[in-house]
Amino acid sequence: VQLQASGGGLVQAGGSLRLSCAASGLFFSVNSLAWYRQAPGKQRELVATISSGGNTYYPDSVEGRFTISRDNAKNTVYLQMNSLKPEDTAVYTCAASRRAFNDYRYWGQGTLVTVSS
Repeated sequence: VQLQASGGGLVQAGGSLRLSCAASGLFFSVNSLAWYRQAPGKQRELVATISSGGNTYYPDSVEGRFTISRDNAKNTVYLQMNSLKPEDTAVYTCAASRRAFNDYRYWGQGTLVTVSS
């Protein structure tokens, strides 16, 4: 299984970015997917999840600003990030195949998002 994340970069506060994560080697449509982030010196944080049926979850820190979506035809999960804040700066990683809440079997490499003030 491979998860390839892309779309990170440098953006000013208030701006937007869309991250993508292309998956291969798994039955994409039946798997739950998630985005996590980890800022320097901080623990990894769950950012968004989407079930095989399209149900989504967001923590309060990103609710209303971030949107997770999936395209099963392209085996890709997206994270649309709007109204970005400097505290959103982190390495963002996608994950697939949920085993339990906040526990996924497969992980991709990260993509760096830097939000300048």
